[in-house]
Amino acid sequence: MYFIFRSMFIFKYGTETALGNRGMCAQPCRLPYELYEKDNQTPLNKGFLLSPKDLNGTAFLPELIKIGVHSFKIEGRLKNPEYVAEVTRYYRKYIDLIYNNIDLEIDEIKKIIKKELNITHEDTSMNDKEEIAQVFNRGGFSNGHLPNTENKNLIYKEKSNNIGIYIGNVQKINTNKGHLFIELKNNVSIGDRIGIENNTYTISELMYNGENIKTASLGMIVEIGRMKGNININDKIFKIESKPLSLVLNQTFSCQKEFKKIPIKAKVIIEEDKLISLEISGEKNTIYENSSFRVTSTEKPEKALTAPITVERVKDQISKTGNTQFEFSDIIINLGEGLFIPKISILNDLRRNAIIGLEKMVIRKMTRTINSISITQNNIIKKICTPKINLLLNKISLDKDYLCLENIDKLYIPLNYFIDKKYENIMNSLCNKYITYIYMPNIIRDNKKINFSKIQKKYNLKGAIISNLSQINLFKNIDIIANYSLNIFNEFSTQELKDLNINTFTISPELNKQDVINLIQTTPLQSELIVYGKLPLMTNNYCYLSNSNKCFKDCKKLCQKETTYYLKDRLGYEFTVIPQPIYGLTTIYNSKITSIKYDDININNVRIDILDEDPEQIQNIIDTIKKCERFEGNNYTNGKIKK
Repeated sequence: MYFIFRSMFIFKYGTETALGNRGMCAQPCRLPYELYEKDNQTPLNKGFLLSPKDLNGTAFLPELIKIGVHSFKIEGRLKNPEYVAEVTRYYRKYIDLIYNNIDLEIDEIKKIIKKELNITHEDTSMNDKEEIAQVFNRGGFSNGHLPNTENKNLIYKEKSNNIGIYIGNVQKINTNKGHLFIELKNNVSIGDRIGIENNTYTISELMYNGENIKTASLGMIVEIGRMKGNININDKIFKIESKPLSLVLNQTFSCQKEFKKIPIKAKVIIEEDKLISLEISGEKNTIYENSSFRVTSTEKPEKALTAPITVERVKDQISKTGNTQFEFSDIIINLGEGLFIPKISILNDLRRNAIIGLEKMVIRKMTRTINSISITQNNIIKKICTPKINLLLNKISLDKDYLCLENIDKLYIPLNYFIDKKYENIMNSLCNKYITYIYMPNIIRDNKKINFSKIQKKYNLKGAIISNLSQINLFKNIDIIANYSLNIFNEFSTQELKDLNINTFTISPELNKQDVINLIQTTPLQSELIVYGKLPLMTNNYCYLSNSNKCFKDCKKLCQKETTYYLKDRLGYEFTVIPQPIYGLTTIYNSKITSIKYDDININNVRIDILDEDPEQIQNIIDTIKKCERFEGNNYTNGKIKK
């Protein structure tokens, strides 16, 4: 688990396109990159530069629980059952441990946790720290962004998948027998899977002093047999799967036993000349509380000739909830005297149908329904024939003259240029000539440190583009545009924006052409379409120049240089990287330029996003876009909206 904030979710990767915000991420963060400074052919860094270590927040659980956090999210998607089993039982154990000692001071609780973490379990010969690392780790774990100090341990650039636990180096090789000699730095067992370089093996032969053994401990010099392939002296060996641990974890999900079920109550009525009935209801503090469901049989009980059915027999049959999520906490049975049920399956059918009915009832109660919004011609803002042209300057250079630009209806300038004093003169000039809007970043850590009222008044701002809803109250009496990062995909969302007095929104680049057209036709708001530019792919709480999530004392401050940095991927594509130290973020931009011909889209505003282009190029782009043509500049790869 890790903290990473994504602002733009389309990541074009050769022929791969991932809509990461909608469940289609191609995991570009787990691929190798090289980091370059413009005009320098020597990489500043290389490896899996975007690949964070997994988060382990154990050290901060006492603080988080003490301040009132009631829910913890554990990553489990795309992981194997053993991983899910280990991580959930691990956090369950330490959350319960904290609650059992909640009256103690935090430091005392941490001492208890530290002691418990180092206790070795007999069934796995590992402690909790080793077990959780064994199921999956990328170069160990990270505290993420939980510490107050800078974290230089967020990324593991050597490898992007599970590295396992280090068990030693190859000391000697018997090539004839395929035996490897190693001095163990951790325990191993027959059946363990190990990794040597890029190859994996299963230990099928383990020897100590010439004798076959099943397990071996730290410090022993052992032979591992039947190892073939390109293996060399001093190669590192990692245990990537522990057989004893897998056996323990497997018991928690492979057998039929259910470890936690939802309690429900039952009332069974079996009376002469009446249909048998079963009513089940939910217990308190469950989602089934105050819900009940009643079913009746199609057959009546009969008079018993010999042995009538007993209360115990009925209760035993009703209790068989099997692999369902329920168990009966209380069963009340009203049974008439001397009755017999012709088929015991009648009770099974009643139980099954009652459970299904209760589930469906609660699902219906908890399902939200959205009434279709009626958009009439009267409340749709009339679209104009010629859209306005709005220009976003993502990056401003002091040596470039932007005042020569013409045919701009609105100019968008990022927040950081209004804060940095060295841009004060150029900002005054731009704001005096153009209708200027402040362009807000996705995340601001502390709004109180920035005087937005002063900025708004000083530069006579006419509007603001907000990138999340928390920013809506930062500005007074100016026009507000909802940026595409608010993920506006339908008329229901635009209606909510209208209720918040927002009149314009930027259409998400994730939408295809027909979705865009449908949205424009149904929205009561003014719309804006990005028709040109390298769009942001990720906004990260991490600096790739200093390899830290925060500025620190000895930082070289490479982010303050008047230069351009970029990441190059394995296919040679270059992704511009812009560090933003003012609010501690880094934005990575697409290697390809979006360029859309919009003549058949009835849009109010078109937006041009500028990154590295000089004023002459910018004017060329503006003039081309104004003619409603796709820009075909040199050295640009042009995208187009999906048909």
